[in-house]
Amino acid sequence: MTARRQALLLALRYYWNELVRLRRYSLPALIFPALGNTCILYIAPLVVAQLAGHLADGGTDVLPYVAAFFGLMLLAEVFWRIGIHMLNRAEVLGSENLNTVGMNALLAKDVAFFHDNFAGSLTKRELSFASRFVDIVDTMAFSVVASIIPLGFASVVLWTYDPLLVLLLLGMIAITGLLIAPMIRRRQEMVDNREAAIARVSGHVADSLTNMETVRAFAAEDREAAEHKARVAEYRRLALRAWDYANLKIDMVVAPLLVLTNALGLFIAVSLGNLGVEEVVVTFTYFTAATRIMFEFNSIYRRLESSLTEAAQFTELLLDPPTVLDPDDPEKLEHTGAEVRFDNVCFTHAGTSSPLFTGLNLTVPSGTKVGLVGRSGGGKSTLTKLLLRMMDIEGGRILIGDQDISKLKQADVRSLIAYVPQDPAMFHRTLKQNIAFARPDATDEEIVRAAKAAHVTEFAADLPQGFDTLVGERGVKLSGGQRQRVALARAILRDAPILLLDEATSALDSESEILVQQALWRLMEGRTAIVVAHRLSTVAQMDQLVVLDRGEIVEQGSHAELLGLGGTYARLWQHQSGGFLDDTEEAVSR
Repeated sequence: MTARRQALLLALRYYWNELVRLRRYSLPALIFPALGNTCILYIAPLVVAQLAGHLADGGTDVLPYVAAFFGLMLLAEVFWRIGIHMLNRAEVLGSENLNTVGMNALLAKDVAFFHDNFAGSLTKRELSFASRFVDIVDTMAFSVVASIIPLGFASVVLWTYDPLLVLLLLGMIAITGLLIAPMIRRRQEMVDNREAAIARVSGHVADSLTNMETVRAFAAEDREAAEHKARVAEYRRLALRAWDYANLKIDMVVAPLLVLTNALGLFIAVSLGNLGVEEVVVTFTYFTAATRIMFEFNSIYRRLESSLTEAAQFTELLLDPPTVLDPDDPEKLEHTGAEVRFDNVCFTHAGTSSPLFTGLNLTVPSGTKVGLVGRSGGGKSTLTKLLLRMMDIEGGRILIGDQDISKLKQADVRSLIAYVPQDPAMFHRTLKQNIAFARPDATDEEIVRAAKAAHVTEFAADLPQGFDTLVGERGVKLSGGQRQRVALARAILRDAPILLLDEATSALDSESEILVQQALWRLMEGRTAIVVAHRLSTVAQMDQLVVLDRGEIVEQGSHAELLGLGGTYARLWQHQSGGFLDDTEEAVSR
């Protein structure tokens, strides 16, 4: 089974489960509109036909027939109001739950997953997964069930006239379905291509808008506009291809069969000889109404396939389960200390064949401040990601205290760590909310205290609404240094026993760095601190320095001890430029 077919079936299963879960609403939502249609399309015409027959026989008392007609139309309206009332609740509650399910599924994905997918495309897919449930239920209620139940009633009435009428009607409907089924399957491929094209359009739009400053800086507006135009043109071509196939091929098969069915039904009704005017009128009316199903095959399927195809674009993401999972029976967090130990760790980055770590051993005693240094690609940042369980190791263990982090819930592991990345992520929320993200239950006083410690208050006072200022998408209203100070304030507010800093001061100017480093040293007191730095001066005072090169620890010791060795660290120190590692050192050391 192809991945796309699996995704379609998975989407269908999610929707079916919602209908079952909400059957209190979904069942009447499906049935009552069908009952309303039965009253309007089949029972009311039957009453009118009986009235016509009554008048043809010389009858004059029409009031009972008119009253019956009035009552049926009024009853149909009541059925429709009840059905729509229930339908509204089924759709709203179902889409609400599916939105939650979709978001939870995305939140469970590995960090690497988001590196491979556009945020805009993921957003569209997740929202469509929920919203298309409404389209599916509408189609089932107003087109599918609302046609099948009345068709059953019509078949019973026509059977009393002559079984041949029922056999003809149902037989022609079945033949039509069999003839267009392979054509519909062919069109499914076209719809898949069309939906993939619109996903590429939305992904490009999101990518361009997110990086608008870069687009402006490189005067690339025309280039991005041309790319967008090309992608939209591709979508237009694929959409027209799918729509024309439905109009020029599928409908061209259905239309003649629909006309033939009506003509044959009328011919049989007239030629039977035992049917009066009333029966002939009813037969014609029923055939005309029932054969609409044949003509709507394509439109019904088109709506269903479009909804399911779009939903499947999301469920396709769920076919590959996350690789970083909580254990089935997680251990309880025991708070056995803040020692961090990498025990014979083996790890290979996804998409690469050469392992980065092969039996790495590193112990960071509780309360110790350790700096990780070395040229880019040595594995420093990877160690921080592994400790946070953003990725899982292939062999060995990582322990915090006496507990293997792979046996704990991910949330429990991360509750022990305050993390500041090199490129801090900001939410399009207020400055205060961005700081409080580390601890949502923090008081305003605690937030301000953390902001002062990270020297956030110095620029917050100049913002239009102070701490209530929206910082923009990804924090675009703040400078790089300001974003790093906000990230440091988060870490301070987190108040965790382990502090993890990955180039946490790289975007600060010299004056700000001095102030922030003072705050960091106060924060690191009594905590286990692991600090990644290219600027060696920021970690020279650490208790221990660990030099990583191509996934191996080549040196370990204090700043003075490593300088005394005259090895890799000493050469790195000697060849710094402006306090940063000079990549030319690699050539010098050869």
